[in-house]
Amino acid sequence: MMKTYRECIVLACLLFYGYATDELLFSSVRTDALSMKELFFRSDETHKESMVSIMASMSSEKAMRILEKHNLTTPALMQVVGQQGHLRKQPKGYAGLSGARKLLNSMIYESMSKYDAEIAKCTEYYSQQCAAMEACRGQIAASNYIAANSRTLILDNQARINKCEVDIPTTKLELKQHNLKCEHELQKLNARLKIVMGDIAIMTTILEMTDCDKKFLQQSSKLALLICPGSCASMTSQKSFVVFNDDRLRQKVSQLKSKVSNELMHGSLSDLVEGIESLEQVQEQPIINKTQFNNPPIPRTQVPGKISPWPKDLKVSKCGCHLGKSPACYKLQERFLLIQAGIQDERDSLLEQIAQFERSCEDTKKILETSIANDEDMLSDAQTKLAAATEKEANAGEIARQTAAEHDQLNDDLMKQMKTCSGNYINFESELCALKKIRGELYKMKGDGHSGFFQDCEVSKWEPEECSKKCAGGEQKLVRNVMTHPSGGAKCLPLLAVRSCNNQPCPVNCRLAAWSGWSKCSADCGGGVQQRLREVKIPMKYGGRPCGETSETKACNGQACEKDCELGSWTKWTACSKDCDGGTRKRQKFVKKEPEGEGACPDQWSQKRLQYKQCNMKRCKLPEGKETIHCNRTLDIVLLLDGSGSLKESGWKSEIHAARTFIDAFSDDEKAKMSVILFSGPRTWGGVSKCTGKNSNKVSMESCGIKTITHLTSDMKKVRQLVTELNWPQGSTLTSLALMTAKAELGLGRKEAKSVVVVFTDGRPLSYRKTGVSAKQLRKTARLIWVPVTKNAPLKSIKEWATRRWQENVVSVTSFEALEKPDVITHLVANMCPKRHTILTNSRS
Repeated sequence: MMKTYRECIVLACLLFYGYATDELLFSSVRTDALSMKELFFRSDETHKESMVSIMASMSSEKAMRILEKHNLTTPALMQVVGQQGHLRKQPKGYAGLSGARKLLNSMIYESMSKYDAEIAKCTEYYSQQCAAMEACRGQIAASNYIAANSRTLILDNQARINKCEVDIPTTKLELKQHNLKCEHELQKLNARLKIVMGDIAIMTTILEMTDCDKKFLQQSSKLALLICPGSCASMTSQKSFVVFNDDRLRQKVSQLKSKVSNELMHGSLSDLVEGIESLEQVQEQPIINKTQFNNPPIPRTQVPGKISPWPKDLKVSKCGCHLGKSPACYKLQERFLLIQAGIQDERDSLLEQIAQFERSCEDTKKILETSIANDEDMLSDAQTKLAAATEKEANAGEIARQTAAEHDQLNDDLMKQMKTCSGNYINFESELCALKKIRGELYKMKGDGHSGFFQDCEVSKWEPEECSKKCAGGEQKLVRNVMTHPSGGAKCLPLLAVRSCNNQPCPVNCRLAAWSGWSKCSADCGGGVQQRLREVKIPMKYGGRPCGETSETKACNGQACEKDCELGSWTKWTACSKDCDGGTRKRQKFVKKEPEGEGACPDQWSQKRLQYKQCNMKRCKLPEGKETIHCNRTLDIVLLLDGSGSLKESGWKSEIHAARTFIDAFSDDEKAKMSVILFSGPRTWGGVSKCTGKNSNKVSMESCGIKTITHLTSDMKKVRQLVTELNWPQGSTLTSLALMTAKAELGLGRKEAKSVVVVFTDGRPLSYRKTGVSAKQLRKTARLIWVPVTKNAPLKSIKEWATRRWQENVVSVTSFEALEKPDVITHLVANMCPKRHTILTNSRS
């Protein structure tokens, strides 16, 4: 074990420091390494060969010269040996020769002891020196490893710094452009809002001027409309237009600035003039073949109506305008209320747009600022780590340089000591040979009767015991045995010795710092790479456990930059939703895989994911003697009846008739409960402003035209009687308040009952926006069904307000005459009471 270690140390020394040249083969290098080991350890074979060689040329005279050189020519020895190396003739007797023999044997023992000590000293030095050189090499390798790891950290931090130095200015520019864009867009929206707010103030003044109780309107001519030809005021269009006869009113109307205000004003006033169409000469148009489109293209410019807006520079006295029929005061007030409500809807829409845009701008601003702050933190962190890694690399390089210099010095010392030990070995062997030569000559003198035979003590090679340590220098006992005891020769050398062992450094395992955070992905989509590193705190040395990986990479953002969602297969068609009067079956697709990146995915209501087909396209048979079918479903129904002035007397009667027929459909049992709410609104601006604006005083719903005729009850006869006795309020149309009242009414409903709200209406509500908001809230708790009557009803908006699917929640009626027909209510009840809940006659077609 010890021999193998020593051989490895010697070989490593030779290979690392060039004592074996490039021309020598490995076997030669090994031979030289073993020769160096043999030189330091001086084996018995080498010792004997050297002794034989020296003795071959040894003479008495040469022996004396060697002893003189080594200062061994003591007076006692000189009594035996003359100046020229010749033995003196001793006195007769035993004492003279015997004493000389003892003296020489003692000197030989001392020389052998010094030679033995020299071998122990040289081998100890060799072992410790090679261990120190190995420690240097381990330190150099560790320093180089640290330097390499530091260089990796330097490159990584330089890359991060470069990226941050590009990203930060880019993001700052993006933030600046974003702020400018937001500022510009908000200025535009606020400018529009300012115009709209000004128009609301003007309309408020107009409403105050046209209040039916004010003196301004005591003269009917104040409300008269002038009908002016299209050729007036340098107009290129030949369309006629109408203006107010009163100068003050005309001046206020001309002050309206927004496009919405002017469109609402002229659209609302044009239908007040009876016979206005007669001003337009109807020209017969040639028949033109046109392509039929499923989705006809939308015109880029607005198609003008028959009544054009009046010009701002109009001079009525010079235009040939003539007086039209004066509209009724409350009718005109209702139109102005609708105009103001439309402008207020535009204001609310703008306010919502501004709020949403500000939130969006602020969110984007925060995202960009956070990105900049993160990049700046990353830049600062990378710069700090770059400085630390650079310093660490420099320190590792300096340590490696100093250690290399130390190793060179150790190597020089080793070579010098090798020469010293070699010379000392030869000197001691020469000394031994000289002493043994003289002793041999002495033993040849047999004057005292001595036989001349002698035998020096012979000992075996040292046998090492186990080292006390495996590394970092332990102690080891050496034992040797007597092979031949002395007989007239030198006595035995010591049989026990202690020397150091395993002087090589102990293995040092690598220790790594914790992983750093993952870097930013190199790509936002389409596959990028993230990297993380860890620093070497203590490198592996002297055969310790290696460090393992100091860098890791992983794929990131592997999703496609743009990939549409993947849909599953169509489900089976459902059963028909109704037994009669035209039901539907549906099938749908579900999202199998979500979209990736900027990929698109059809909405859940898209025809690509949801399809319907008609079924049971047969009319419901009415029970004999009944005007409608009967529903036996457990329902809580709130019936909203429009009482606005636009219905006219005939429309009001038709609505009441339809309401009674609807009530009859639930009168045969007590499963359904019904509540009836009559809604209209104040006829003047003062009343409307109290109901819809801020008001510190308590406002009753009845003063706002919202009257609960009956709360939820199963007594349908009573409900029918109360509806029959209703009076037509002839007010405006506060549909939004009616919907919220219905929502509150359903709070009295039953848990097990389905909630349904049915709205009968003939025209546009006072506020589209508020009606839409109220409908959205109501749909969360109830099914919302609309029955719009006449062409003036805003059918497009009603389809959006109704519960999906609108085809089964909107029963459109073309006129009040059609509303009185049983088919309308039958269709409505069939929608509310689908399969297994509609009681029909035995005969179905």
